[in-house]
Amino acid sequence: MTDQQPPHPLQPFIAGLPKAELHVHHVGSASPRIVAELAARHPDSKVPTDPEALADYFTFTDFAHFIEVYLSVVDLVRTPQDVRLLTYEVARDMARQNIRYAELTITPFSSTRRGIDEVAFMDAIEDARKAAEAELGVVLRWCFDIPGEAGLEAAAETARLAVDLRPEGLVSFGLGGPEVGVPRPQFKPYFDRAIAAGLHSVPHAGETTGPQTIWDALNDLGAERVGHGTSATKDPRLLAHLAEHRIALEVCPTSNIATRAVTDLNEHPVKEMMAAGVLVTINSDDPPMFGSDLNNEYAVAARLLELDELGLAALAKNAVEASFLDPAGKSLLAAEIDTYTRAWLRG
Repeated sequence: MTDQQPPHPLQPFIAGLPKAELHVHHVGSASPRIVAELAARHPDSKVPTDPEALADYFTFTDFAHFIEVYLSVVDLVRTPQDVRLLTYEVARDMARQNIRYAELTITPFSSTRRGIDEVAFMDAIEDARKAAEAELGVVLRWCFDIPGEAGLEAAAETARLAVDLRPEGLVSFGLGGPEVGVPRPQFKPYFDRAIAAGLHSVPHAGETTGPQTIWDALNDLGAERVGHGTSATKDPRLLAHLAEHRIALEVCPTSNIATRAVTDLNEHPVKEMMAAGVLVTINSDDPPMFGSDLNNEYAVAARLLELDELGLAALAKNAVEASFLDPAGKSLLAAEIDTYTRAWLRG
């Protein structure tokens, strides 16, 4: 977790700003209350059952430690009922932040290999998705991602689940987990299968490795957006390519500090990305684990980029542009952002 900054003067504007979020993980969005409830259901876990104790548990020494803790929380999701509870509660937290649309990254392999029936898993997320839209006004779509540390078996299974059991809300195919020692090109056949089935490609790349990983994601995996892309600024040619082709970066500032992918928030490369004309979106990644949420990430971006209300609204519209929402939905959400901002500025 990072040190808490004093509230940003534009925090009230940010709180009411209609938003879309493109890089946020299903299990990683479990609030301390939900994690504690799941831990109490499964007492053989080492995860604390006290929400207060989770703050210390979610303090990471490095990226490898983050993955270890993350997987211990993944292990708490063992039944379709756990899946449904988690999914709906994530949407409830989003609704509180005026997040209108989110592409939630789900790792089905982590659940099916723990014995959750694959059809029951799909039914659970879809039931939660429909309820969230009807009851909370939050539109959810899914990205099924490969847990890279689990290798090609996980890749094959994730592609099968995505293509053969494709739930209605699924729009994209991703790749998460550690990057060091997990080269992107080996996953090409599985991305090819997903893309051929009409899914979009959104792998993580360049978070804890160099720009070549991002090139690999683009050239081998057909990436349409890049998760994190933190090291892109080390390669001017790559930055120019991303800007020219409007390939968005899913930037998660607090996450990068918490996992030590970036050492100092004031040195975060998002400033260079923006200056190069890259389509930057702001996201929370695993918000409760990092003591953050999307509203806080917008406040962080406002500080780093010295943004006013119009600048924050433009960031929000970047996420709409880079999303896989249908054109009519994009137009409506962009118009809502504009209407809100005009009304705010009129006072």
